[in-house]
Amino acid sequence: MTIRHLITRFLILFGGLFILMTETGEAQAADLENTLLLDLKSGRVTIEMRPDLAPIHVERIKELTRQGFYNGIVFHRVIDGFMAQTGDPTGTGTGGSGVKLPAEFTSANFGRGTIGMARTNDPNSGDSQWFICFNDCSFLNNQYTVWGQVTDGMEHVDAITKGEPPANPDEIIRLRVAADAQ
Repeated sequence: MTIRHLITRFLILFGGLFILMTETGEAQAADLENTLLLDLKSGRVTIEMRPDLAPIHVERIKELTRQGFYNGIVFHRVIDGFMAQTGDPTGTGTGGSGVKLPAEFTSANFGRGTIGMARTNDPNSGDSQWFICFNDCSFLNNQYTVWGQVTDGMEHVDAITKGEPPANPDEIIRLRVAADAQ
């Protein structure tokens, strides 16, 4: 095999890898339909929704988000080292949108930045309330529905005012589906 053939094969191989990496990156970046933009007082949080784990929950979150349901809702339960909970239009922890969702429990780990659906003792009582884990919360695995993961801006989640309830709770300034923000 000549040097020319080796160079040609290298360029073909390298070019193929470059195209593969570009296509993979574009495919990931193009999933704006399953990305949320959460605006808090300290900055923006990017959330990757997980329809592969919880398709019913993801669709309901997108529906409520597109209705503007979450805009202005407070983080009513924020436990340092555990999680920040929101999604109750009454701000008390007892309200919701009025639509109960069936549990979509998986073995997905509740780690830092994982987003799960809040519920009562009834596994099928998830509605509009959800929480973001500050730290490892793997004790929740298989007991709550994982529907998302913070991919950027976790420092803004960490800055949410703590308390049960907080004396002056932070609110969701705006929550949007990234596909709608273009």
